Amino acid sequence: MSRCYLRYRAGWLGKASIFLLLLSATTGCNNQTTQTTPPPAPQVEAVASPVNQPKVVATFLPMYWFAKAVASDRAQVEILVPPGTEVHEYQATPANVQAIATADVLVKNGLGLEEFLEATVKNAGNAQLKQVDASQGIKPVGEISPVEAAEDEHGHGHEHAEGNPHVWLDPVLAQQQVENIRDGLIAADPQNKTVYTSNAAKYIQQLQALDKEFQQRLQKYPNCTFVTFHDAYPYLAQRYKLKQVAVVEIPEDQLSPQDIQRAIAAVKKYNVKAVFGEPGTDNRLLKNLSQDLNLTFRPLDPLETGETNPQHYFTAMQANLKSLEAGCQ
Repeated sequence: MSRCYLRYRAGWLGKASIFLLLLSATTGCNNQTTQTTPPPAPQVEAVASPVNQPKVVATFLPMYWFAKAVASDRAQVEILVPPGTEVHEYQATPANVQAIATADVLVKNGLGLEEFLEATVKNAGNAQLKQVDASQGIKPVGEISPVEAAEDEHGHGHEHAEGNPHVWLDPVLAQQQVENIRDGLIAADPQNKTVYTSNAAKYIQQLQALDKEFQQRLQKYPNCTFVTFHDAYPYLAQRYKLKQVAVVEIPEDQLSPQDIQRAIAAVKKYNVKAVFGEPGTDNRLLKNLSQDLNLTFRPLDPLETGETNPQHYFTAMQANLKSLEAGCQ
């Protein structure tokens, strides 16, 4: 407006003319500074986050997978034991105590696996906490296949006092664990019963298909015997008519010479066809041992490490199936 001077007399022009002149001055006197009003931003429909979502804490990775698969986005699901950390001897942290103190539901494997849990729950002091034992109703097994496990320096073997806890490695028993988790979430959050039921059914359907594939592909190798350095596979072996010979029950940081000697003795005693190590560990010693004994060496995953996506269970189990096939041929 500083460069445009409007000269008028109110007596000559009516109010309407004044308005038109002013409008012309603001839009036409300074073309260099003309600005176009931008169009309004498109309206994005806001997606409301669920109010008062239940907080679910799962002890370790398989329990997290199953709980997350059932809960989807209807609950906040967290994990206590970082993937890749040994669950059997885990020591709880203050963050674990805080997580349980603020949780609505705690999902555990049970069967004595999470030894740290009792004291941690007590320290959390959460009277409203609902605990879901994923192994409820599952009959535990002790020694299905021979276990040539060592005693520690105190003369005590690492025993599973409540039975072997590695039930999640059997796709059929995993279905029962998913059902237990589903029922626990429904009890804690009944308004989402339909969603939990539907999600569990879809995941169980995948587990049923996995079981069928294991049955079809391993039925050619009845009584195939293999050595492991972790007593994690008796349920899997029993389900598919295989035999596991475990040299140690709980994995150690490094294999001892005694572990190797027991493995050699087991190979000779049980007509073993394969030696299995665990992914993510230093398996050079086991590879050398298998070469010396003319045995197949493959990784076998106890599923205590990996991605947090619930579908990783199937990826890892498919890899285990391939390893078992190769080892039993």
